[in-house]
Amino acid sequence: MNTTQSYIKQKLTSFDIKRRFFLFLSIFFILFISSPKIAQAHAYSASYTQITINNEKTEIIFTLDTLSLLELLPDLDQNKNWVLEKSEIKKEKHHLEELITEGLTLDRDNKEVTPKIEKMKLVKKENKEFLSAYMSFPSFSPGETISYNDGFYFNDSATNYVDLLSASYMGEKSEAVLQGKDRTWTILLTEVQQDQGQPTQPETTQEQPKEIKPVEKSTTSSWFSFFKLGTLHILTGYDHLLFLFALLLRKQTFKQYAAIVTSFTIAHSITLSLAVLGWVTLPSRFVEATIAFSICYVAAENIFRKEIRHRWTITFLFGLIHGLGFASILREMAIQKSHLAVALINFNLGIEAVQLLVVLSLLPLLTYMFKLKNSKKIVIYGSYAIVALGAIWLVQRLFF
Repeated sequence: MNTTQSYIKQKLTSFDIKRRFFLFLSIFFILFISSPKIAQAHAYSASYTQITINNEKTEIIFTLDTLSLLELLPDLDQNKNWVLEKSEIKKEKHHLEELITEGLTLDRDNKEVTPKIEKMKLVKKENKEFLSAYMSFPSFSPGETISYNDGFYFNDSATNYVDLLSASYMGEKSEAVLQGKDRTWTILLTEVQQDQGQPTQPETTQEQPKEIKPVEKSTTSSWFSFFKLGTLHILTGYDHLLFLFALLLRKQTFKQYAAIVTSFTIAHSITLSLAVLGWVTLPSRFVEATIAFSICYVAAENIFRKEIRHRWTITFLFGLIHGLGFASILREMAIQKSHLAVALINFNLGIEAVQLLVVLSLLPLLTYMFKLKNSKKIVIYGSYAIVALGAIWLVQRLFF
């Protein structure tokens, strides 16, 4: 009788393993075919603007990801492969120039100045394709107010578009983050340049005496713009949020939860700072693939580990990699060192604020779930779905 019971138990165990395996494959397949672009972890459009003002001319280099261009100009992608090619740029040059000059304006004393587009070329940033447009304007004189306006996606309420701006005039540099409804960067040119470039309205700019050498100042709008950028970055960083959710999904003590969140915060803050400073660099493909792997690993732990202890250690190690993922957008801005500390601190505070809100929102729901009779099954099946999603990201980031 014992032998028969043992045989039946082995068969049931084997059946259960096969059932779970096919469940995982089914989830993986459904998600893969229904979400072909799910590997794009930070699902928002980002552009980079460099403004250089000197005595001879003013130059603007505007760089926008090619997927956004294909979305804005569907007819641009003639072979429908979602890749912007040089031949397509050449053929549709007029429409591209029209899109850029209508979307961007540079005003002198509230009067628009007509640009000349010198050239356009494809560039690669973090394994993504971008198009850079080089525009030249006539020189400007001291006493004039210059306003740069970005109108891309302005009337799209659901957009997460952000323009990361760096400006230089007479050796003085400044940075700004143009997002949401704050799309105007204004500067008053003086004999001795004061850094006034902020995402504000033109009338808020105030002139300081020309004989006084300007001092770099941080304003509420400047620090808050980087804070908002941090919140946007984590809210659209679905892989980071999924990793955090997978860490919390398995039942643990409050002390363990606190250790996990703290270790993740410390770890990604370290590598975020080091990466933006340029002290640590790793290939973006490796970073993004490792982030996807971290999701799979933690979710698999939820399924197969009987006890979860010292999870903060693995969280810290993976958190170091996640920090490199957070750093990519700030690193591309090439922020001046004297401004870097404020930008970095407030960007990180934006990330932490969202993470804290997510954790505080999830814990009561998880506490309620753990009281249910089927809570273990919910954790197991939920973790299978997370593994499948992480595996999709991993495959796409390694091979596509």
